[in-house]
Amino acid sequence: MNALARQSTVSDLIDEYDQKRAAMESEVASFEAAYLKLEMAACIQGKFVAPVSRNRPHISAEELKRNLCKSGWKAIYDRLQIDRIASAKDRKLFERTVESPPELTFDNAKATFGDYLERPRHHILRGLAEVFADLDPAYKSHSKVKIGVKGLPKRVILSSFGSFYGNYGRDKFRDIVNALAAYRGQPLMEYSEFSAIDVAHRNGEDAILDGRVYAGEPRYGKVEEHQTFDRGLWIRKFSNGNAHVFFGPETLLDINKALAEFYGEVLPDAEEEDAKPKTGTAVSKDLQFYWSPADVIERALELAGLYNLRDWNHNPPEPSRVLEPSCGDGRIMDAVRKRGHHVFGIEYHAGRAAEARAKGHNVLSANFLECPPKPDFDFVVMNPPFYGRHYVKHVRHALKFLKPGGQLVSILPATAHYDHDELQGEWRDLPVGSFAEAGTNVPTGLLKIRRPA
Repeated sequence: MNALARQSTVSDLIDEYDQKRAAMESEVASFEAAYLKLEMAACIQGKFVAPVSRNRPHISAEELKRNLCKSGWKAIYDRLQIDRIASAKDRKLFERTVESPPELTFDNAKATFGDYLERPRHHILRGLAEVFADLDPAYKSHSKVKIGVKGLPKRVILSSFGSFYGNYGRDKFRDIVNALAAYRGQPLMEYSEFSAIDVAHRNGEDAILDGRVYAGEPRYGKVEEHQTFDRGLWIRKFSNGNAHVFFGPETLLDINKALAEFYGEVLPDAEEEDAKPKTGTAVSKDLQFYWSPADVIERALELAGLYNLRDWNHNPPEPSRVLEPSCGDGRIMDAVRKRGHHVFGIEYHAGRAAEARAKGHNVLSANFLECPPKPDFDFVVMNPPFYGRHYVKHVRHALKFLKPGGQLVSILPATAHYDHDELQGEWRDLPVGSFAEAGTNVPTGLLKIRRPA
């Protein structure tokens, strides 16, 4: 009996890559020699009368090395089963990146895929949250995905479903199915399941992915059969190109549980002012302070219209005066100063105020809500406390510090826009998990308000 073949490790794959890359020049030379030998075999004393092939192949060692590098990255991706862990957006990003990948080394592979292996559950949940947040605003509201809270839609509509209308709807449907499959530990969606859907729709039926075998059209004297997995959902296609996806009770519960686990209940938008925080996914011990990640800050400054004065070669505008209420340790202030503007902060927590001052910032230690407003600032950029909907008071108070025509941009929980809507302005969603590195997965967005001139 033959021994079972040992499964290759990442190190094995990289070793194979290194060996083949080192031998590439030699392999090309061997090919050229073999081709020349073949040409000589087809002539007498070098009297060529016709090429031995229609086109002499051009072999480039550098091009072969690029192909080898792409193949190596794909092999590691498949070996680690990243397609089962990564979100749909991350999978598409990998597909684009592998067209011009970095050098394949163990350190590069670890930097690229290490977090998927260290935190697979996080990435599976994030992938599901990303897919569903794009389908309906209800999935962006962490107040609607707590266990036992009603409000999640039992049906979503996908446009452009089918080849005649494009593949957008089919791609979205695959993302839905695969996000749920990763969460449930099911196989990912195969082409045969799409075939089963097409068969059902041709027969004027709803496609129910519940584990049944669907008979296809006869082809070459055979009847094709398509086995589907019990996905707990069904899809109805319409003549206008739209498709409606319906979720069964168990599937809806799984969606609710997954989103509740990912978003957590650390920052509930409490209906009552004295509501107490609950345990959730946060790593931060101070429930009132979630520092702003760099990407969030850049998005906020761009939305505010705070130009980077360092980019101006001639006649830059005058620096603006910027206020950051509840500035914490001054991360937003750091970014504002790098753009060449004057920034002032207010912070109640003495330790964090000291950290901001140590970086050279001008910070007032005070309770922002008790500071008398002076309309001296061109911009306010803020990340106010979320808990208990206190952010409403902070934003309204901060508006009083703006000059006429000034702009305010505030980082807020998504519920501020999708559920409560107490503050009016221009809203932009932030990507799912934007505050994960700060200790919470609560859905967030940016609100821009302009003070009338």
